[in-house]
Amino acid sequence: MKLYVVRHGQTDYNIDNKVCGISNVELTDLGKQQAIKAREQLEDQKIDYIFASPLQRAYDTAKIINEKYHLNIQIDSRVQEINFGQFEGVINNKEFQYYKQNHALHYPQGESLFQVVHRVYSFLEELENKYPDKNILVVCHGGIVRVIHSYFHDMTNDDLMTWLPENCCIQCYEK
Repeated sequence: MKLYVVRHGQTDYNIDNKVCGISNVELTDLGKQQAIKAREQLEDQKIDYIFASPLQRAYDTAKIINEKYHLNIQIDSRVQEINFGQFEGVINNKEFQYYKQNHALHYPQGESLFQVVHRVYSFLEELENKYPDKNILVVCHGGIVRVIHSYFHDMTNDDLMTWLPENCCIQCYEK
């Protein structure tokens, strides 16, 4: 399996340094341009399946990339961003960072990173089993991109929390 992973394009929450998990925000004009650039960068790659988070910023990014492929975009909530609960939409702050550094803690009214890892790893295992010889594109979110990277590469806790590709950056993995 060859897996291409794209973080969604820029949103206003990215610009304003707001916590954005399950908040359903739109791409900015730059975010749409980033998605077009990602599509161009993938131009020579064969893609058999496209999976996307149900959240608008990821789905819209996938739609823009899919203008080249014309595939059925499969929505999978397992690659939806983490639910940050009461921190959704607030400016990134010290209290949020405390929860972010403690992977087994549930964000108040949200979920824990361990829960996210479980759902994302199950998604990846399913892809490996169903599509071992296929090229797959997954369009998702920063937190999910981190978890996917940890599936393929060992990472320290610090690495997991600080490694983050830019919006619409393409990561490629093979199993």
